[in-house]
Amino acid sequence: MTAQAAPERPAVVVASKPFGESFLLAEMFAQLLESEGMRVTRRPGLGATEVAFEALRTNAIDVYPEYTGTGLLAVLRDSMTTAMREDPRRLFARVSDEFVRRYGVRWLPPLGFENGYAIAVRRETAARYQLRTLSDLARESGALQAGFTSDFIGRPDGFVGLRAFYGISLRSVRPLAPAVKYQALSTGAIDVIDGYSTDGLLARFDLITLVDDRHFFPPYEAAALVSPRVSAERADVIAVLSRLSGRLTESDVRRWNASIEVEQRPIADVARGALTELALVRAVGTATVAEKPRATTTGFLAYSWARRAETWRLIREHLVLVSIALAAAILVAVPLGVLLTRTPRAAAWVMQGLGVVQTIPSLALLAFMIPVLGIGLAPALVALWLYALLPIARATYSGVSNADPDAVAASEALGTTAWQRLWWVQLPLATPAVLAGVRTSAVITVGAATLAAFIGAGGLGEPIITGLGLADSRLVLSGALPAAALAVVVDLVLAAVERAVTPAYLRRRRVGA
Repeated sequence: MTAQAAPERPAVVVASKPFGESFLLAEMFAQLLESEGMRVTRRPGLGATEVAFEALRTNAIDVYPEYTGTGLLAVLRDSMTTAMREDPRRLFARVSDEFVRRYGVRWLPPLGFENGYAIAVRRETAARYQLRTLSDLARESGALQAGFTSDFIGRPDGFVGLRAFYGISLRSVRPLAPAVKYQALSTGAIDVIDGYSTDGLLARFDLITLVDDRHFFPPYEAAALVSPRVSAERADVIAVLSRLSGRLTESDVRRWNASIEVEQRPIADVARGALTELALVRAVGTATVAEKPRATTTGFLAYSWARRAETWRLIREHLVLVSIALAAAILVAVPLGVLLTRTPRAAAWVMQGLGVVQTIPSLALLAFMIPVLGIGLAPALVALWLYALLPIARATYSGVSNADPDAVAASEALGTTAWQRLWWVQLPLATPAVLAGVRTSAVITVGAATLAAFIGAGGLGEPIITGLGLADSRLVLSGALPAAALAVVVDLVLAAVERAVTPAYLRRRRVGA
């Protein structure tokens, strides 16, 4: 009797937040696990700390890179003591104990470097206003405009606390995507941004970082944060990831970040080179980051051609998201619109309710669903389905209610029942209006589906989010242009369907009108 083969263990889900260093560390985690024969699923660019941590806490992902100061202030909502500021080990002990006690989430030993917040200005701004410290910024803040990431704006260890601690009162504060803020600063659209001390983009744009002279920011030691499931069941994952602990220096990480953010080398290549430098994986025809020649910037067409296989994969993922969500919306919204014609009093309330759903920001709606549905395809489909309902339901209600009254009256005179008039007269006459609503929903859904990448659902949003995090316009366009083209193609296809199913006499009436 032969022994049964052991069941294959599930893939380890490795995630990141949407900025360059997080992409890099997550890819290093993934490649190190794969070097030991483990299957890995990547979920890059999860939006904001709250989204990433909620996904980890609920076992929707298994590991992502986090920072101890962020864990204390943004997740635990705890206070920073003087002892913690002076000794990062005390801070690590606090977050480590509390995360296990409250959430079952485990911090692995720190990776070996800190990456704190850095408030940066252009060199000419620093010279004009004599800015060297954050106290100097507080003195001149009334004349300056800031662009901060949404994560930084709302955090107690971000702008909320910084403003109260230093008395900073900026002329305006705009929420900007991680890489967009650097571009906005370089063009003079804003004067102050938040960054990270190991950002390669600080050097790329020749920025001045202001000294935290009153020591507001806590220590931010980087570490791997693992889910309750991995902590309880996957000692092998913890053992492999722990090999990185204490091995990464700030200078190395800054150099690797610059390779990605400044030289625009592929994240996977830089991660492989970094692991090779650390002797954690064997070099297989791969030079270290330091040995690799500087990447050459190719034109967008050549870049797109080189990425064609990846782009087609993302288009297929995007089409799956759009097709399923739109089909589900049609199945619900069309019958709903028809039923509401029989209960006009309820119609106003239902339409208003669907309208309220439309006003909820997409990322917020996706984040609300994580505790119930986790991340990935399921919450993205539900969110897209909700957004697609209103145009179809409203078009169906309007089309059936306003069907040619002469035709409806004639059918009634022939002795038809209400349901017979609906199926034989009103619905066929309403078909063009219904399809117009479907076209509107389809275009909305194609666009909204790009945000699904924020919760790891894939699609054409992936290169957009990654490109924004790395200030790589080619990568952003490699997702944005196919998404725009897809919206046009979907609309043209549905327009052709609309023409095909519209009765001939209605088409003639439209032409005559």
